[in-house]
Amino acid sequence: MLASNSTIERSIVQKLFIVGCGDIGRRTAALWQARGADVAALARSDASTRQLQQLGITPVTGDLDRPVSLQHLPLTSALLYYFAPPPAHDDTDRRMRAMVSAMTNGARPDKIVYISTTGVYGDNHGAWVTEDTPLQPKAARSKRRVDAESVLRAFGQEHGVPVIILRVPGIYGPGRLPIEAIKTRRPVLDENESGYTNRIHAEDLARVCVVAAERGRADTVYNVSDGHPSSMTGYFNLLADALGEPRPPVVSRAEAQRVLSAGMLSYLDESRRVDNRRMREELGVELLYPTLEAGLRASLAAG
Repeated sequence: MLASNSTIERSIVQKLFIVGCGDIGRRTAALWQARGADVAALARSDASTRQLQQLGITPVTGDLDRPVSLQHLPLTSALLYYFAPPPAHDDTDRRMRAMVSAMTNGARPDKIVYISTTGVYGDNHGAWVTEDTPLQPKAARSKRRVDAESVLRAFGQEHGVPVIILRVPGIYGPGRLPIEAIKTRRPVLDENESGYTNRIHAEDLARVCVVAAERGRADTVYNVSDGHPSSMTGYFNLLADALGEPRPPVVSRAEAQRVLSAGMLSYLDESRRVDNRRMREELGVELLYPTLEAGLRASLAAG
């Protein structure tokens, strides 16, 4: 649970706008709807529009890849959640830049919460990282996140809009588990050669998003994780055990270069342990799933 539940229930937030209303956006919206808030979200397709309507979320037509469509977003007096991913190419996030341009020239929200990634810290060779650790992104996707953070924070400082950034590692939960990889016996890296990775359960992340809006300090970054780093290999092994499946076959790092995807290799090339003390102490967060074992059990039970 969250130590600040009573604070959330007394929230003066009445209006939300979500950009990137996927799994985490929908979970966050549901928490606010339970408190009586009106929620709207950007919808780029008819299918998205219908899905949002079914959830009681007001769809607003727009597309981050078409900046002209962002000119009249209902942001006045709203809490803005920006959960949209960056584009797949380049070192800058043109989608965030389009959103910031729209806010600069039009309506501005009361506060912004942005989900970034702990990948901005790059490879720290297994060391602990805090919010003050220098950013040294290695992967292009992380460089785009650094650009988005920088652009958004500059906007907030210039226009007096509080910006809270949540740096998030791997997200898991119902529908977000590598079950197919386990069942198809996809190999994993030898535990002795595998670095540290970090995770957070989807429901815990949504709850942190709510509390960050309530209690987060302006122009502040919060690392979000369960605080129990492990390895990707350990994660796959625990999931296999929970499923009652054989553990995945193990390969050396040299073999991994031949049999694992480029995407997986890019994650395995970085190792860090994410310190979540600021999240726990400043936001008063008590996680529902503080361990991977507990989170996996709940995720599988939920289907």
